[in-house]
Amino acid sequence: FGANLHFKLYKKDGKIPGNRLLVIGGIHGNEPGGYFAPAMLILHYKIKKGSLWIVPNLNFDSDIRDVRGFYGDMNRKFAKIDKNDPDYNIVQDIKKIILDPKIDLVLNLHDGHGYYRRYWENSIFNPKAWGQACIIDQKCIDSKKFGDLDSIAKKVANEVNKKLIKNHHIFNIKNTKTKFHDEQMQKSLTYFAITHGKPAFAIETSKNIKDLSQKVYYQLIAIETFMKVMGIEFERDFKLNVPTIKKLLKDYGYAVINGNIKLDLNHIKRYLYYFPLNKNSNSIEGSHPLLAFLKDKNRWNIMVGNIKVTTLIPDYVKSKKCIDSIDMIIDGKEKKIEVPSIVNVKNSFLVKKSDSFRINVIGFTKKGIKNESGILIKRGDILKRFSLDKDNKMYRVEIYKKDSFCGMVVVNFK
Repeated sequence: FGANLHFKLYKKDGKIPGNRLLVIGGIHGNEPGGYFAPAMLILHYKIKKGSLWIVPNLNFDSDIRDVRGFYGDMNRKFAKIDKNDPDYNIVQDIKKIILDPKIDLVLNLHDGHGYYRRYWENSIFNPKAWGQACIIDQKCIDSKKFGDLDSIAKKVANEVNKKLIKNHHIFNIKNTKTKFHDEQMQKSLTYFAITHGKPAFAIETSKNIKDLSQKVYYQLIAIETFMKVMGIEFERDFKLNVPTIKKLLKDYGYAVINGNIKLDLNHIKRYLYYFPLNKNSNSIEGSHPLLAFLKDKNRWNIMVGNIKVTTLIPDYVKSKKCIDSIDMIIDGKEKKIEVPSIVNVKNSFLVKKSDSFRINVIGFTKKGIKNESGILIKRGDILKRFSLDKDNKMYRVEIYKKDSFCGMVVVNFK
């Protein structure tokens, strides 16, 4: 009954002890601002004082499908959940983290519809909307630290409002008064936290803002303000503005498939054909915290959050890692190349012959040759349509031992 994908917890602890903030993203899969912002924290922030714990992908099965809740609304399962619910283990595990004595404050990140306003203006700007708001369940809780929720929310809203992209993006504070007015919110993550003495807030950017980079921009301003309120000192490796965030969001990093294939996911083609995969199950790991496989009938989509990076059209083989390295001559120099890896080549390469494996360079053919080791290959010898990337620079060197696919080296012509 369990969900296919479980969340990951990333811990960034500064050298100087201090307060600890837990940031949770991805509880609703159709709210990408809520999970790409914490991914940015993981990839680009360093903590100097205090601690930042990050769960970017709480509802990962829903995130990669771009649906609110693949097994129902996870944010309505914190008061009670059936043991047969696919979300059961996830909810129980995040509860344990929330209740960890080391956690001083909890943030739950969302994209909400419309723009919250205290008074009705129209169908988009009104009190029932959730977007562009810091959400609290009540004004304060009995807590040794950070119990004045309303005061903290005001500080966050004020900081966001100093840096608006458009005037109507103004941030407000929405107090749901959950205990008295909102039966549905009584089942939520933040209400679970505050009823157990943990200060908790939700940050909602607006779904009506269509530019993902703008939503992430607002999320990060809010998160940074919470860190400053908590005395958490940090560094980031970029300037906090929309053009820079837009660029960073398109950096998908690399992926390692089944432990024997490494792919650069930037500039990769939309479809890769005859790709060596196992028939029933394939694993994927990589540099991006929102990276996952999503099987679609007979295809395997590589996802980063709700973004389909590429689709693998499989050539089903027996795939296992059965070789650690191969000897190659690259631009006249002999090198031992790790499997899997991506290697830069200027002019030519050659895989040295071995009795233990055969080589298949995808896109290169020579009449009567089945094993392409021992052959000097130049860029012009490989058909461009077989490249992995849109720039026609990267090509597959596949390694086989008898009937098994052992691994791949990708040659990148610079």
